[in-house]
Formats: sequence, structure tokens, C-alpha cells
Amino acid sequence: MFLHYIDLSWRSFKRTPLVSLLMVLAIAIGIGVTMTSLSIHHMMSKDPIPQKSAVLHHLQLQTMDEGQSYFSKDDLPFQVTYQDAMNIQNANLPYLRSAMYKSGFSVHLNSPEQKPFVEEVRLSSRDIFAMFDLKFIYGGTWTQQQQDDIAPVAVISKSINDKLFKGENSIGKSFYLDDIRVQVVGVIEDWITPVKYYDTNNGSFDDPEKIFIPLSLGITNEVHTWGNTNGWKNEQDDTFKDLLVSENLWLQFWVQLNNEQEKQEFGQYIMSYMKQQQSLGRFNREELDYNLFNVTEFMDYRGVVKHDNKIMVTLSFMFLAVCIANILSLLLAKFLRRAPEIGVRRALGASKRQVFYQHLVEVSLLGLFGGVLGIVFAQIGLWGVRVSHGAYDALANMDVTMLMAAPVIAITACIVAGLYPAWVVCRTTPAIYLKSQ
Repeated sequence: MFLHYIDLSWRSFKRTPLVSLLMVLAIAIGIGVTMTSLSIHHMMSKDPIPQKSAVLHHLQLQTMDEGQSYFSKDDLPFQVTYQDAMNIQNANLPYLRSAMYKSGFSVHLNSPEQKPFVEEVRLSSRDIFAMFDLKFIYGGTWTQQQQDDIAPVAVISKSINDKLFKGENSIGKSFYLDDIRVQVVGVIEDWITPVKYYDTNNGSFDDPEKIFIPLSLGITNEVHTWGNTNGWKNEQDDTFKDLLVSENLWLQFWVQLNNEQEKQEFGQYIMSYMKQQQSLGRFNREELDYNLFNVTEFMDYRGVVKHDNKIMVTLSFMFLAVCIANILSLLLAKFLRRAPEIGVRRALGASKRQVFYQHLVEVSLLGLFGGVLGIVFAQIGLWGVRVSHGAYDALANMDVTMLMAAPVIAITACIVAGLYPAWVVCRTTPAIYLKSQ
């Protein structure tokens, strides 16, 4: 019976091609607008590292003295000082952890054959690769000994390796960051993530860095941050050495805690550390406080998905509702025009339920066609977003979930629009139309 209803629906489309085309276009435009905004919102809010988001934790310390505030809604700074980062990084703890910050260099081979280019660089500890599941193509991370000895080494991404070394195994080869000559110890797959969750202070949707060097190398060479630096205390910070001993906040700190017990134990260590620092004259406040947010909690805390994005999704669904209202009017006119045909079917034994289902199949087929065409419109819209907003390159895309959602939303919308017209036409009295014939 279902196949018969599809056949009847197709015959109906061919009898009224212009009206059917208008309805398909209406739902396709509505779906295109809706899926453009919904896809961006989905990519912004989705878990960027689902396999580890629950165990990776971002550390915040309440370093400000009593009475100092303005950093966030609960007054905890988003970043940490260099001295706190190094104290916790170098502590005898069993957890993977990494202090890090962003900088940048002119990258070159000191050769006329390769034109220099500017590239952002992530300075961190060696644990960053294991923590964030960065996959190596060649080599591996630098050793702990190299990190301690401030060895001039680097891990580069596949795209940088292609650019500098034409995709060859570049382990042991050297290149320059400004005037710092570094040796390649590892090549990783390009780090692709729609949200730069590990450093939301410096562009939540910027591309991840493609070159990594030891944090100790950057500090020794006085490499300044390219990210945000926040300060709450009036102190001298004219030189890089002043910055290192100041209360300025400019590093991010992440730690991997695999279960609730490890989280509690690390929290106890943090409280002990803060009390110890308090005895040295820092953290001058009555109540010590810290935050340990996992990835999704931290994204929510930082408001990665802005209120404006949620408003845009709401407006797009309102636009879809307008399209549904127009489709409802066209369906009502189309179905009532076929009332004599329906009257004959009813007289020949078709029940109201069968007539109702027949028309729902027809509007569902309209929704399917509109949903497929809506995906094409959505792709055009997302392409426009990528062209106009370069930072949204990774966000303005439809993943499998959104590709499947588009036809489902379209069919549901058409069924909602077709319920009333189908109900009206199935209630027609056959005798009226039989007499008219």
C-alpha cells in the first residue's frame, strides 16, 4: 500500500508541476537557511575530543589578592602565571600535564630556495602530544632530557613538513624560527579541531598551531607570547625576566586526570600548593579557590557558543516556520482542488484513514525532495560563511549528523504543514461530488 501511495503522489506531482516545484523550493530554502546556522552552532558546541574530553582538565588558580576582581564571573583568571605553571609542571606528580602558550616566528630554511613565512608556534611540555592524541607520522616527541637540556628541537605538522621538506621524512633535518635553528624530531598529522578548546583566550575558532617546541626553549630565548597577558597587580614588568617572576597571567595549563580519585588527589595537591605559596606572601586572601574543568565544562564556562549564535538558530527556525505556513496554504488549495477525485475514492471504499495516509505520504515525499535540495542550498550558505569569515573554515561544514538531519527536519516540517490539509480533504462527503458528476 505504501508503494501505491508513492505512485499516487508522483502522479499528483506531474499533474501540478509548478505548484509542486514551488513547495519544494520553499522547503529547500527554509532548510538551507536553517541548516546553515544549525550546522555552525552544531560544530561550535560539539565535543572536540570525545574520546578524552572527560579526563582533560583546565586549571585555574585564584591568584589575586582579596578585593581584586574583573577577570571572570567568579573572579578566577583564565590563565596562570609562569611561576605557578612551572611549579606545578615540575612537581613530582604521576599525571600527564602541560603548561603552554602561543607565540610566532618567521619560518625559513636560511636558503633562497624557500621563501620565509610567518607561522604561529605552540610552546609546551612534551606531554601535550599524548594528552591531546596527536598522531605521529615520523619520529616522536622530544625526550625529557632534551626538554631539561633546552635542546633546540621541534615537532612539525604534515602541512609544514610538506612546505619545508616536500613531504619527506624530515627527522634530523633543521629549519629556522627567526634566528633559532631547530631540529625536527617528529612530524604529526595536521591537528584538526573545530574549536581551539585548549586555548580559548586567543581565538576559540582559530586554526591550531602547526609547530611545537619545548617551553623551556622559548623561555631561554625570551620568546614573548602572541596571546593575551592579563595583570592585576602594579609591578615592574619591563623585561622578560620581570614577566617570569610577576603575577601576570599568560600561560594555559592542562592536566589529564583519568578518574574522580585522581581529580580529588590533584585538587588536594593544588590546595596544599596554594597554602604553601600563601605562606610566602602570595595569594593574599581568606579563601583559596581553583577550578578544574574538563573540556566540555570549560567550553561552556567560557561561553564558546555565543548568545548571538543561539539567536541566529532561533531566527532560522522562525524563517522555516514562515516557509511551512506558505506550504500549508498551497497544500490546502491543491488538496481541496482534488476533492472530487477523493470523493470517488471514498465512494469506492477507501476509508478516511487511507486517504489521510495517502496525503501524508505525498507531503513526506515533498519534504524529502526539499530536504535534499536544501542540503545544496546549505552548502552554498556555508561556503559563503567560509569565504567571508576565514576563522570559520573548520566550523562552516556539515558533518554526517547534519547531513542526516536535513531531510528529517524537512520531512517533519512538511508533515506538520500537511496535517491540516490532509485532515480537511479526508473529511469530504462523497455524495456531494458524486451528484456533481
